[in-house]
Amino acid sequence: MELEKPYYAVIFTNLRTEGDDGYAQMALEMEELAQQQPGFLGLESARDGLGITISYWESLEAIAKWKANMDHRQAQRNGIKKWYSWYKTRICRVEREYEFNK
Repeated sequence: MELEKPYYAVIFTNLRTEGDDGYAQMALEMEELAQQQPGFLGLESARDGLGITISYWESLEAIAKWKANMDHRQAQRNGIKKWYSWYKTRICRVEREYEFNK
């Protein structure tokens, strides 16, 4: 994914609670909703015990609007109540990048 720099990355690192309890469906809905937001550039996600989702955005303003989205806010509240035992969110400005691809 080659993006025009600088751009921003929201890194959401988390530990899940036991069971699904609607989590998988919510995660799909939030990914689809994020893709519709102005300023959204892409998303990468992985889980092996520790979950990490990184979303990419054009600006801090776009990130703030996504955080304030009512459906996203409800998912955040549900996450605290039932899906996560711990999480941390980091917002970073990406100045440069490089990759290896065989």
